[in-house]
Amino acid sequence: MTTRLIAALTLSLVLAGCGGLRDSRLNPFNWFGRSEPRETIAVPQKAGDPRALIDNVLAMAVEPMPGGAIIRATGQTPTQGWWEAELVPLPVTETGVLVLEFRLLPPIERTDVNTPRSREITAAIFLSDIKLEQVREIVVQGANNARASRR
Repeated sequence: MTTRLIAALTLSLVLAGCGGLRDSRLNPFNWFGRSEPRETIAVPQKAGDPRALIDNVLAMAVEPMPGGAIIRATGQTPTQGWWEAELVPLPVTETGVLVLEFRLLPPIERTDVNTPRSREITAAIFLSDIKLEQVREIVVQGANNARASRR
């Protein structure tokens, strides 16, 4: 009876000690915080990519997943009808900054300017833990602004 009691008490103490792990940097859910506005980073245009940068990046989130993270960004276009949105990763800088360009194609024919909500587009990309290993900051960049999330 006492062995079971001692084992139960020991297990309770060990589990209580794990509560501090949720706020530590060892927990992958704490790797990246909320996004915040950031200046755009000057990068050369990729040759052969006809897509333009989105006008404004409105929101950005890094959502941890088993084996990596999903980076999701929402942006606003000047008119409706923009399509084929993609977050295009650039090489990680030596300081650990990963820039994702929010690129998309313009409408094929003339389109209307409607409500701001109707001109929002969301794109996402999955990055593995291996790719995120050296990353300290993720920047989603548009034509006029950028949003960033840091570890």
